[in-house]
Amino acid sequence: MKRHVFIISDGTGITAESLGNSLLTQFEGIDFEKQSIPYVDSIEKAEKVAEQIDNVFSKTQIKPLVFVTLVNPEISTRISETNACIFDLFSTFLAPLEKELNAKSSYRIGRTHGVSDFQTYNQRIDALNYTLGHDDGIALGGYNKADIIFIGVSRSGKTPSCLYMALQFGVFAANYPLTDDDLSYTELPESLRPYKDKLFGLSIDLERLQAIRTERKPNSRYASRSQCQQEISEVEVLFKKEKIPFINATRYSIEEIATRIMAAAKIKRRF
Repeated sequence: MKRHVFIISDGTGITAESLGNSLLTQFEGIDFEKQSIPYVDSIEKAEKVAEQIDNVFSKTQIKPLVFVTLVNPEISTRISETNACIFDLFSTFLAPLEKELNAKSSYRIGRTHGVSDFQTYNQRIDALNYTLGHDDGIALGGYNKADIIFIGVSRSGKTPSCLYMALQFGVFAANYPLTDDDLSYTELPESLRPYKDKLFGLSIDLERLQAIRTERKPNSRYASRSQCQQEISEVEVLFKKEKIPFINATRYSIEEIATRIMAAAKIKRRF
């Protein structure tokens, strides 16, 4: 079964995509063909989008699913006139909030992802710069400023997890790859010992690690099954010996890894 999905916003569309995708993941076995259309901020643009939606209905005779975050009532009305099933993500929540708060919404476009709060924006940029500057074990001298330091074997998900935490939560996240030399001693490198309370480990399933490394360096010792198995076994022995908290990241998304670790390590977001 296939359903066409439009995600429409007068801003970046990030909020609509996040909410829409979260809802659609609850329906397994349905093939969703999704199209995101941001910055629909004029009637002219709305007319073109409405034409696209109606064309899909004409061809399939099945109403497309349309998730919208539109604050302009004229634009919202035009989209609602299409042959589609409309989910207005703003009106669903704004009206009850207005009633509860006894206040009117400002109905301004782009409030969530704009640069209206420069302090928050600067915190995000500072965190991102820190994370990029402390990726893969570079600039060890800056670990005193880290909120968290990820450790694990190469390609276990350390860098993307750090970047997500920096962008979404303003967390100063560094990471250090544990190499053959580090693991052969089954003890922490001396450079990490002063920051042991900031360490959090990432492990990964053998098949997944081998697949990732094979894409990067096919037919290499680095990607061999025996090398991957050895590194995973040794790193988990190290985590347990040194009492370093860790998770197996194989079946978690980057978002889940970040939020689970922040909860476990009791790290507070900076904005």
